[in-house]
Amino acid sequence: MIGDEQFQMANNAKALVVHDTSMLNHVGQNNSSAFANQGMQNGILDSPAYKAKICQDALQETGLRVKQHEENMKFLKTKKNRLDDSIIDLQVALGKHHSAAAPKIENDQDARSEEETVKQIMRSGRSAAAVLCHLKTNHGTQASNIPLSKDVLGIVATLGRVEDDNLSRILSDYLGLETMLAVVCKTYDGVLALETYDKEGLINKNSGLHGLGASIGQPLDGRFLVICLENLSPFTGDFIADDPQRRLDLLKPKLPNGESPPGFIGFAVNMINVDSMNVFCVTGSGHGLRETLFYNLFSNVQVYKTRLEMLRALPCISTGAVSLDGGMIKTPGIFSLGNRRDVGVKFPKSFGRPIPPQHYFQIENKLKETKWEKERIMEDMQRVQALLDHARFNFEVKKQEFIKHLAQSSSYQTQMQI
Repeated sequence: MIGDEQFQMANNAKALVVHDTSMLNHVGQNNSSAFANQGMQNGILDSPAYKAKICQDALQETGLRVKQHEENMKFLKTKKNRLDDSIIDLQVALGKHHSAAAPKIENDQDARSEEETVKQIMRSGRSAAAVLCHLKTNHGTQASNIPLSKDVLGIVATLGRVEDDNLSRILSDYLGLETMLAVVCKTYDGVLALETYDKEGLINKNSGLHGLGASIGQPLDGRFLVICLENLSPFTGDFIADDPQRRLDLLKPKLPNGESPPGFIGFAVNMINVDSMNVFCVTGSGHGLRETLFYNLFSNVQVYKTRLEMLRALPCISTGAVSLDGGMIKTPGIFSLGNRRDVGVKFPKSFGRPIPPQHYFQIENKLKETKWEKERIMEDMQRVQALLDHARFNFEVKKQEFIKHLAQSSSYQTQMQI
């Protein structure tokens, strides 16, 4: 910090000034007969060494004042950043991200229910996802008894829900149709059961998903993705305290000036609602779907209200970002331009229970209090910044005075030695 450097510089000059003062005392002792008492006192007070010592003390005191103001500013900035994070969390809790800034598509009649999503998957063509959905739809509970499906957890598109239509469209577009239709297995043994091969390494069309698809008149065509949960590297950080959805406690983005980027809503991985049965212990090592499947799909992808706000936040986008009006950054430096595409298969909409009125008002009041506290902190920061600027200005003035008298003292010391 500047205060530390200034304080150190003032101390470093101390030895020279004290040495020069002691020399004056020595001169005064050897020449006492040449000066009257009053003349001796006036001579020391007017000497360059004494003036340099006075300036050095003032410089050191001003440096301490600068350091104190800088520490106060650092404390206030840290407190403001915590308040910014709290405001974002409270706004998300209130559903403030359903902003009118995001355009609504007319005549959009998609129900976003799981049933509608399953129908979309079954209309997607000759895919592994369509075969599994057909099996579940037509055979119900008996489907889990079929060996090849015992370890299948589901299709990516059916394992999460979202609360906003625009968010559903942009997240589905970000992942793409192939990933949305990916089959999710708990273990690698489950992956092996989906497809078998003959001695020549060719696919056995009479077993696995290929055999099942042929038996129901829906043969598989082309490649399909399978995600094995036990082979994914899970999120290793902390979870948000007391959150039944076990959302990940990710470090919120900050602009170079330390401010939270305007329009930031949250992280995509935390905006997926996971069924309660899949929140905990889906894998053998005790991990849930959020920290395995969805963290590997979305990582730290940020969500913004508008494309313009997303682009303004480029300095703090480290993984990727999307906006509710269709903006998309796949990775830093790679932009997806043009109109967003309808991948055909989207996450179902979550119609969860609304926040109870009493709880809603408590969150609203807490949000108002937090914003009010942030305003007070901003006012304090302005006052401290003014004091800091004034102290730095005084330090520069005193530093120039000190250097001037120090140079005169050094010249005087040389003359006395001669």
